[in-house]
Amino acid sequence: MICLSGTSSSKPFHVLASKFIYSYDLLEKTQCLPLYRYTKSGKRVSNITKWGLRQFRDHYDDDSISAEDIFAYTYAVLHYPKYREEYVVDLLQEFPRLPFYDDFGAWAGIGKQLLDLHIGFESAEPYPLQQKDMGRNPKRTFLYADKRLGVITLDDKTALTGVPEVAWKYRLGNRSALEWVLDQYKEKKPRDPTIAERFNTYRFADYKEQVIDLLRRVCTVSVRTMELIDSMPDRSCPSKVEV
Repeated sequence: MICLSGTSSSKPFHVLASKFIYSYDLLEKTQCLPLYRYTKSGKRVSNITKWGLRQFRDHYDDDSISAEDIFAYTYAVLHYPKYREEYVVDLLQEFPRLPFYDDFGAWAGIGKQLLDLHIGFESAEPYPLQQKDMGRNPKRTFLYADKRLGVITLDDKTALTGVPEVAWKYRLGNRSALEWVLDQYKEKKPRDPTIAERFNTYRFADYKEQVIDLLRRVCTVSVRTMELIDSMPDRSCPSKVEV
């Protein structure tokens, strides 16, 4: 499924593909575009309507275009910086509409790579970030990113270095994917005193090695995502067509 931020979001428009059922706060006011839907009897059917499929096949004069191709095309277009810039107001107020860009196959190809990359992020090749012992410093901020130096401080003694500048450019809303990971794994004290006393058992130290591995993989995903986005053709958006 393609998850996208909902209307009236306070953050910039953003999307993320997933193969799991999502929570409403996965993205801000999450909306969902599944590839398939299911009838009451449990039969799986394509969520790309016959009308929508025909619009694409007629426009590109190509009856070989499949629902999966359109799904991938959609994911690529929703990542396209020119599209987001052209329709920045529309994307905050209404459901996205798709333009017909030239070279459908190229867009669908990029979309398929993005889908595979984002859905399979946990199996991406780890980026060669260097783990460095910084020496103990209890005053050091935990899980902190220094974008200028390309350093992620994990705790009072360990840091990851060599984060390329481009990795910070892949953003989900108003923060990078790497910063999103850091925020999710920070130790946070619950406001409720009972919960804080009895149920606040999470400790970053228990997940440190897992987080290091995840950050390296997300770094790879971020770098590769920006390479694919940069490979998109530089052209103005045509008229919108709702499909």
